[in-house]
Amino acid sequence: MKSRFGKYGGRYVPEALIPALEELEREYLAAKKDIKFKGELQDLLKNYAGRPTPLVFAKNLTEKLGGAKIYLKNEGLNHTGAHKITHCIGQALVAKRLGKTRLIAETGAGMHGVATATVAAKLGFSCDVYMGEVDVARQRPNVFLMEQLGARVIPVETGTKTLKDAVNAAIKDWIENVKDTHYLLGSVVGPHPYPTMNRDFQSVVGWEIKRQVRAREGRLPDYVIACVGGGSNAMGAFADFLRNKEVKLVGVEAGGRGKKAGEHATRFPGGSVGVVEGYKSYFLQDSDGQLQKTHSISAGLDYPGIGPELAYLRDKGRVEFVSATDAEVLSAFRLLAKSEGIIPALESAHAFAYCVKLAPTLSKDKVVVVNLSGRGDKDLFILAEAFKDEKFYEFLENYIKK
Repeated sequence: MKSRFGKYGGRYVPEALIPALEELEREYLAAKKDIKFKGELQDLLKNYAGRPTPLVFAKNLTEKLGGAKIYLKNEGLNHTGAHKITHCIGQALVAKRLGKTRLIAETGAGMHGVATATVAAKLGFSCDVYMGEVDVARQRPNVFLMEQLGARVIPVETGTKTLKDAVNAAIKDWIENVKDTHYLLGSVVGPHPYPTMNRDFQSVVGWEIKRQVRAREGRLPDYVIACVGGGSNAMGAFADFLRNKEVKLVGVEAGGRGKKAGEHATRFPGGSVGVVEGYKSYFLQDSDGQLQKTHSISAGLDYPGIGPELAYLRDKGRVEFVSATDAEVLSAFRLLAKSEGIIPALESAHAFAYCVKLAPTLSKDKVVVVNLSGRGDKDLFILAEAFKDEKFYEFLENYIKK
């Protein structure tokens, strides 16, 4: 298994973790060849997670925007509401083969945390989830769900108190408890073999898209669009299309509320190459190599780094990167909800926001697929505040007074 994508990737970790990473790589490679493992994985994806997820033709939006045909890959219909359950099942089964009894994870938006807590309950692991204190506050519904699933949610109070700090805390825990603990890393980031392993597990998304579009249109799509934080849903959607050069792949980053440092989370063009959290890639960092503050209305995209394979694909020109601002995302959220009856996660709304701009510029014979990586239940409080929904806050005040 290759540990690098061009100059990116690698394994930059304390010596104490090298044996664990080597063991994880060996076991994963063995599992890939094991018919029993593959059978159990496929059974859980189909009969527990709910795959395949549907590809929805957005008829109303296609007519309203007046350009390309728009399809929505609705990953929000997975069990737990996002694509995250897919690689969580895969990693948990590998951890089971390794004899681990405890899972730990980091989470920003909370969807990866919920998915980890879910598979821990299903497969019999104890579970601790690290989450930045800021994200604990803005994603309280998912914190509640994790706790109901039996996980302990540990607020991280250091640094910016967001996703990158949760990652650091999880790595520290893993170093101290590596004998019985598997770190179920939530994206295509981190030290080798995580970027490749999570890409492989998530590649079922693109595999499904390819077959579903062919069944509907008799050909491949012209564009596949996905939001990009660390990049798990994007690599999942893109992987099966990498050799199909006629299919344009577009990753949408968090443009936030401005172009100054701390106002966005766009690694392109704002980032530079560095080594952080065990891998080499593009990061938002200052001249001293210190990570900059980031901002996004979506907790899952509020992250200064990007998966090493995506950095490589960007350099090669295979994946184009654009961004969507908070304001564009909120507008796109409302448009999708009122036109198609789908409530997307704010992360996914970034991908759709770019589609809203792109589709009208294309001819009607073009086909665009947007990967809606999750649903928006978790963003209720953020949305109510952003839309200044006084009735929602009146309800909360009255409820508290009871």
